[in-house]
Amino acid sequence: MMEREREGERNGPPLGADISILPEGCISDIFSLTSPKDACTACAVSPIFRAAAESNAVWERFLPSDYQAIIARSSSSLESLNLCSKKQIYLSLSDNPILIDDSKKSFFLDKSSGKKCYLLSARELSIVWGNTPTYWRWISLPEAEAEASRFPEVAELNYVWFFDISCKMSTSILSPETHYATYLVYKLRNTASGFGGRPFRASVETIGGGEVHEQTVHLGLFVMRNDGWLEIELGQFFNEGGEDDELQVKLMELSNFHQKTGLIVEGIEIRPTRGAGQDQ
Repeated sequence: MMEREREGERNGPPLGADISILPEGCISDIFSLTSPKDACTACAVSPIFRAAAESNAVWERFLPSDYQAIIARSSSSLESLNLCSKKQIYLSLSDNPILIDDSKKSFFLDKSSGKKCYLLSARELSIVWGNTPTYWRWISLPEAEAEASRFPEVAELNYVWFFDISCKMSTSILSPETHYATYLVYKLRNTASGFGGRPFRASVETIGGGEVHEQTVHLGLFVMRNDGWLEIELGQFFNEGGEDDELQVKLMELSNFHQKTGLIVEGIEIRPTRGAGQDQ
């Protein structure tokens, strides 16, 4: 009796299904429903998995549906991307942000999730007294510097008593159903003053979405970025994907009784929160 049972086990169906016996197209469809990180991990499993996980069909799903239109808005020649595989395009847009819209925005993908990210240049911001040379001046940073800017020019603060920076943008250019965070990207000269322990009020509002986030921040309590710049988080919001919603970000000092100097503003960055696949 036991012999017959053991023989039945040997001749019966396997205890677990072997996905590798499926056609490559089916395996690709499965990987396209996972994440870029999962697809890269699958490449180490077997040659069949590698071929499926690196297929254009998979990485086309990870790229934003409008990525070609975004690339077409680039200020630089990116014809080489047209000759790349979809995976190479994805990795390039993750590792090498591109300038778009007359070099006033920088676009890149969050590497872990494929969500769209933007760095709005200082020229895209509304800076009170920003066009008055006495208070602010526009400078170019040498490319040889470790902290060179992505943009042709940045805003350097000579001095002000009243500090107010803001920006607006349509949330339709962001990835829908995504939690985002906004950051001021800046640096402080060695001679900077007026920013140490003084509080600033940051607010992030989605007009149309009805969400408002306010908090107190200190520019002296920053995070050092991989690109050599500093950043502070200004607030978070959830982008539902409404076509008519507008994002408004503001940063201003709570009181205007102290002179401030020595700040350089590169821009305001919008990228997914860590919970949404942030890989910074």
